Amino acid sequence: MQNQNFDVIKSSGEKVKFSLRKLRNSLKRSGADDKAIEHILGVVRDELYQGISTREIYNRAFALLKKKKSVFASKYKLKKAIYELGPTGFPFERFVASILQYSGYQVEVGQIIQGMCVSHEVDVIARKSSDYLVIECKFHSEEGRNCNVKVPLYIHSRFRDIETHHKNNGEIIPNHGWVVTNTRFTKEAIQYGECAGLYLLSWDYPIENSLKDRIDRLGLYPITVSTLLTNREKQFLLSRNIVLAKQLIEQIFFLDHLGISEQRKQKIVNEIKMLCTA
Repeated sequence: MQNQNFDVIKSSGEKVKFSLRKLRNSLKRSGADDKAIEHILGVVRDELYQGISTREIYNRAFALLKKKKSVFASKYKLKKAIYELGPTGFPFERFVASILQYSGYQVEVGQIIQGMCVSHEVDVIARKSSDYLVIECKFHSEEGRNCNVKVPLYIHSRFRDIETHHKNNGEIIPNHGWVVTNTRFTKEAIQYGECAGLYLLSWDYPIENSLKDRIDRLGLYPITVSTLLTNREKQFLLSRNIVLAKQLIEQIFFLDHLGISEQRKQKIVNEIKMLCTA
């Protein structure tokens, strides 16, 4: 049976045809060389069966990458690592704020801003030169849940309320409303965002400047990509507002608080340094 005839089941329950091209592209993003990629593709291809889940394919590819080099596996698990920032949305808000901060913005998280009609709790405020961004973060801890058109509709109305208040009171007016999600926007949500002038940022949108593109380009990976830290250790670091791997390098003393041995500590540091410079 040809590879393209295999049905795979996505996390949403949707049935699609297996795509060797998509798997190859995701492996390339990990930084693995062509020889390693072709080897992994060959193994996965031989193990395909009708109705296999995308999770099973991911797990197999991840295990094979980890055998090659842990930093490859870390980059490959980026999407899953962002889900692991949950279950609450606050670490994701910190993560988005940190990405903007490393891009030169001054950021604030969880601020109350007065609108014309009511006050609003805004997830992230970011300022740089003439840019004044009001950002709402929509985090989903479960795969397969996308943001429909109701989300940008609601956020746009909040942005307009804040904008009107600032305009009427002679204050500096926010000039961009953003919605950021770790999943995807529906076609209608994107259509509304483009029409209303609302900036939408998701896992794969906009093309070439999506969340995954920005993370790879800036080397700003969430701490949850580590293949050496345990879930308990990751949660401890998140509770101390360490959301980026780069932040751990700058505040390595937190590993001492966890009672991690020097030998293991060095392995973790090496993994993260390779990740941030790869």
